[in-house]
Amino acid sequence: MSVRRRTNWIVGCAVAAVVAGGGITAAVAATDSDSGGSPASSSADAGFARDMAVHHQQAVEMSYIVRDRTEDEDVRRLAYDIAQTQANQRGMLLGWLDLWELPKVPDGSPMDWMGMGDMPPGEDGALMPGMATGAELKQLGKLSGKKAEVLYLQLMTRHHKGGVHMAQGCVERCEVSAERRLARGMVESQESEIALMATMLKARGAKP
Repeated sequence: MSVRRRTNWIVGCAVAAVVAGGGITAAVAATDSDSGGSPASSSADAGFARDMAVHHQQAVEMSYIVRDRTEDEDVRRLAYDIAQTQANQRGMLLGWLDLWELPKVPDGSPMDWMGMGDMPPGEDGALMPGMATGAELKQLGKLSGKKAEVLYLQLMTRHHKGGVHMAQGCVERCEVSAERRLARGMVESQESEIALMATMLKARGAKP
């Protein structure tokens, strides 16, 4: 399968996952919990929603940066899909927090809900595993063409690996079944995109 056809296939799968997730009603998200009722602020459900919303926001930012730095159709298509998919998912996560009447900012450290609250503070804006630093984002904004494509694909590969780790944590710990389904979809789509980006990096003579 060519890179272009593979990109189109992954785009279609990601869009389908978002549409399916968007079909989950607010009422279901509010009450569809294994323990009944809305989750607590200290729960994995709330922690995942908060942390993944922040994680997704950076992916959206990186994707819009690279779309202005390259004319490559495949990279621009992938970046647009990641931006749209993760912006939609971020909206769902923040919407659930509103519905549950929970704060969007955690009382403790990021990743507390995964038992990783004692990890060292993130470096230069990299608050959670996989996130890019402020310096890396600034570098991406200065590059163009192939160099920008390679750095974006490398940063996004690392970002997706961190996201997959977090989503798997929700699959194992979250009690709201709608949120677990969303997390499973994230794992599947991001693992597919990691494989695609490895192919795209290889084509550019670079490594993840």
